[in-house]
Amino acid sequence: MIDMTATPVSTTPCTWLTVIGIGEDGLAGLSETARQALDEACLLFGGARHLALVPERPGQERHPWPSPFELAYEQLLVRRGQPVCVLASGDPMFFGIGASLAQRLPPEELRILPAPSSVSLAAARLGWALQDVTVIPAHGRPPARVNLHLAPGARLLVLSADGATPRRLAAQLTARGYGLSRLTVLERLGGACERRLENTAAEWSAGVEDCAALNLIAVECRADPDALPLSRRVGLPDAAYEHDGQLTKRDVRAATLARLAPRPGELLWDVGAGCGSIGIEWMRADERCRAIAIESDAARRALIERNRDALGVPDLVLVAGRAPEALEGLQTPDAIFIGGGLTVAGVAERCWSALKPGGRLVANAVTIQSEAFLVALRERIGGELTRISVAHAAPLGRFDGWRTAMPVTLLTAVKPR
Repeated sequence: MIDMTATPVSTTPCTWLTVIGIGEDGLAGLSETARQALDEACLLFGGARHLALVPERPGQERHPWPSPFELAYEQLLVRRGQPVCVLASGDPMFFGIGASLAQRLPPEELRILPAPSSVSLAAARLGWALQDVTVIPAHGRPPARVNLHLAPGARLLVLSADGATPRRLAAQLTARGYGLSRLTVLERLGGACERRLENTAAEWSAGVEDCAALNLIAVECRADPDALPLSRRVGLPDAAYEHDGQLTKRDVRAATLARLAPRPGELLWDVGAGCGSIGIEWMRADERCRAIAIESDAARRALIERNRDALGVPDLVLVAGRAPEALEGLQTPDAIFIGGGLTVAGVAERCWSALKPGGRLVANAVTIQSEAFLVALRERIGGELTRISVAHAAPLGRFDGWRTAMPVTLLTAVKPR
């Protein structure tokens, strides 16, 4: 007879690792559950600042984060099965260690106990609705990312890297034509030493000294009268770029990117990138989009570097070299744009073979020879040919007339799945 009251034996590992979000108020801000986990832990892991917020207990080990930080995961996993606590700032799942640990451990082994994040506390202090705010981490990330989000009326919360971040950010905003923006620096949020500093970006960069290392910057974006506000949609004004003439002009660029069709998380190869406009606007379309710009000319690579930072996509990867050789070893792309070197032997073939099934290839031609090449290429791989002719009104004596730019032929092809 089967005993239906017997307790089944579980083979699932028990929860042994607790990640506790802790604020500047230390133990006072923790729940009873978090305090109990701390009391029962045989080992505490955390930054020196976080460990200092928790009184030492006899027999309990305390380990500050190692350097390099990646060693911490190995040190934690060797204690698997023992009660271990990790201390983290605020909400550990918001740009924190909790998200990294969740990728390495099954959910039944991990418990996350969040506290209010600095972002939540900042929104409460400012009276800002969080759903209307863009949060930008600056710790360990290029500060040029902020430029992507600059727009009149935008509200940003920037997670500082250190006490000098507000001063550097103020100078950056001023240089980008947003010196009128209002900056509010909130130091040591939630603690006894909490402090608030306010000024415009232009006035801040002129004289305010460094702040406390632990701070968050709130930015209310206001454009200067002569600033050039930029849309996140494709087809930025040509004046948004530094270039030497090798620039896919605005109307053709918009048509090209519409055919490349950027989607979140996808990778673009921009072959013969010129000043980088196609790859840059591909990445501006969605923060998860990635791009590699391949350019052989050193002066143009310098232009790409300046343009990618100015337009807020510093993660654009730049490869020095000439296709097809420079394409070897690159990550498989979801889309490819060939803007330069189209007729060089092997370039189109190498690009087509590298493209993922279902990926898009777009190539532009201006000369008769390159157009003939596209016609022949379509015979081999299929696709659609489009010719674009753009005319702009320009002075003609006392009147205006149409000045027609050189027509551009586009080949768009989708690789069969």
